[in-house]
Amino acid sequence: MNPNPPSTKGMWHGARSLDPTTAARWIDALDAYRASQERRVSEGLVRTRVKHLRRFALFAGVSPWHVSERQVGEWLLSIEGLASSTQTSMRSALRSFYRWGLEAGRATADPTETVTHQSLKLPVPPQWEEPIIAFERHLWSRGMQPETVRAWGEQLRTFARDHASRGPFELTVDDLFEWMAGKRWARETRRNRKSLLRTFYGWAVDTERITVEDDPTQRLPKIKGADPVARPATDDEYAGALAAADERWTLALRLAAELGMRRAEVARVHSSDIRQDARGQWTLTVHGKGAKIRVLPLPESLSVALRSQPVGYLFPGRIVEKQAHVAREGHLSARYMGKQIAELLPPGVTMHTLRHRFATRAYNVDRDVLTVQRLLGHASPATTQRYVRVSDEKMRALVESVSGR
Repeated sequence: MNPNPPSTKGMWHGARSLDPTTAARWIDALDAYRASQERRVSEGLVRTRVKHLRRFALFAGVSPWHVSERQVGEWLLSIEGLASSTQTSMRSALRSFYRWGLEAGRATADPTETVTHQSLKLPVPPQWEEPIIAFERHLWSRGMQPETVRAWGEQLRTFARDHASRGPFELTVDDLFEWMAGKRWARETRRNRKSLLRTFYGWAVDTERITVEDDPTQRLPKIKGADPVARPATDDEYAGALAAADERWTLALRLAAELGMRRAEVARVHSSDIRQDARGQWTLTVHGKGAKIRVLPLPESLSVALRSQPVGYLFPGRIVEKQAHVAREGHLSARYMGKQIAELLPPGVTMHTLRHRFATRAYNVDRDVLTVQRLLGHASPATTQRYVRVSDEKMRALVESVSGR
C-alpha cells in the first residue's frame, strides 16, 4: 500500500465541475473512504473505485450524503452504453462507498439499497427536484427515520409527476382539490397525503420560498380519521407461519407477536440490546420510531432463544468482502424484513397484524390500556385503542351481566 496516497483535491478539473462547497464535501468523504479501503482491498481496486466515485459525484452534483435513490437510478441509466464489466465495477464502487458511509456513521441511508435500472419510474420534473431534495434535507436535520424520509420523498415525487407542467409553488388550492378528488384512497391514506402536503408547504413558508397567503394547503378541508379497526392475526395464522419458518424467521415472528414490535424495530435488534435489569431479569432495548427507546421485559423462553444467537445484529445484512475474509455489514432493512414475514403468512396478513395480535391479547388480560401503550411505544392511548379488538367473550359476558340484573 502507498502510505501517502495522492489527494483527491485535483479531481474536479474538466468540462463539468462542482461548486466549491459540494466539491469539498466529496473530497473529505473520498479521502476518508480511500484510507478505510486501503486496509481491506488492493491499492489498484481502491484507485478504480475512487475514479468511478469521482465520475458519479460530477453526475449527481450534490454532496455525498444528499444523494437520492433517484439520482443513483438515473446514473445507472446513463452508463448503460458502457461495457458490462465497467458497469459492474461502477455499481460495485457506489455500493461499497455507501456501505462504508453507513458503517462509519457518515450516512443515515443507503441510496443504492433498492434501486435497479429496471425499476425506474418516470423522471421527476426538474422544477420539483431541488425543492424536494431540500425538503428531505430538512427532514434529515430533524432526525426523522430513514424509512420515513424515503417514503415521504417518494410520495412527493409521485405528486410532482402528476403536476409536471408547473412548479410546486405555482399550484393553487383548486389544483389540490382536483388531485385529491381523483384518488380512490382509504381515508387514512387521504389524511396522510394531506398531512404530507401541509408539512411540505409549511416548510416552504418557514424557509421563505412562499408566503402564508400562497400556501394552498391552508384551505384544504379537515379529513375525519377512519374508525378504529384492529386487525389482529389469528392464532391459526400465527401457528402456520411458525410451522413454515426457519430459526431466523421464527425469532422475527416471535418478536412481533410476543412483544408487539414493529418490523423496523425487529430488524435492528442487536445482541447488545439484550440485558439484565437490577433484579436479574432479562430485557430487550427497542429502538423505536422517532429515535425513541423503550425497554421491554423478555419472557423466559424468548430470552433464551435470543441469547443463543451470535454476537451482532440478529438479522444481519449483506455479505461484504473484506481483505482475506468476508463479513456481514449492518442489519436487514425493514422493507425486506416485512416482505419475508408476509410470505410466511396468509394473503392480507402482515407483520403489523402480529403487532395488533399482541396488543389485543395484552389488553384483554386486564384491560390496562396505559401499560399496553408503553409496551407498544405509542405516544397516545388513543392510538393504542385502534390496535385492540375486544374479545367477543368479554362483550358477551358484559351483555349477559347487564341483562341478568
